[in-house]
Amino acid sequence: MPRLNITGFAGSLSTPSRSRALVETAVGLASARFGAASHVFDLNDLGPSLGTARSLGDLDPKALVHVSALLRADALVIASPVEKGSYGGLFKHLMDLIDPGLLAGKPVLLAATGGGDRHALMIEHHLRPLFAYFDAQVLATGVHAAERDFLGTRLAGEATRARLVRAVGQLAPFLSPRVASEPDAAVFAPILRAL
Repeated sequence: MPRLNITGFAGSLSTPSRSRALVETAVGLASARFGAASHVFDLNDLGPSLGTARSLGDLDPKALVHVSALLRADALVIASPVEKGSYGGLFKHLMDLIDPGLLAGKPVLLAATGGGDRHALMIEHHLRPLFAYFDAQVLATGVHAAERDFLGTRLAGEATRARLVRAVGQLAPFLSPRVASEPDAAVFAPILRAL
């Protein structure tokens, strides 16, 4: 059976980045839990070709490696810093380049970073509708991490970490191995005799 792949994308240009740290933490938790390979990138990794691209084919080869990992992943972790109450323009530009059908059915854990709690609704008001447009399977729990939840770029807030663990757990129906077995004849025999 092929190994699962989880890709994380942080829609941040900052270095270091709290959004990337949040994505790396989530992807690390998910990879450990489900035995998956992982890939994490941010806007800086896509380079200058993103800004001028009119289609995915216009991206340079290095950027295409990252976008291909996103499109091939079995599950995604997507985070964005809150900028003026929403996600940033380059984040949205990348999403605009992706054909909606390419993310259909893909489980997505959504996250955001912002200065304070008032930014938490960005997940519900902006990210969730965006990924609903793609027909992605957005997890019920979104994770917002405020500035106080970090020590430098390390996620340190216990409540936020617990919420992240809960969100990662919601990937289980999509990523846990399913054992296909033949129906047990002994279980169905009484039912069949009654028919």
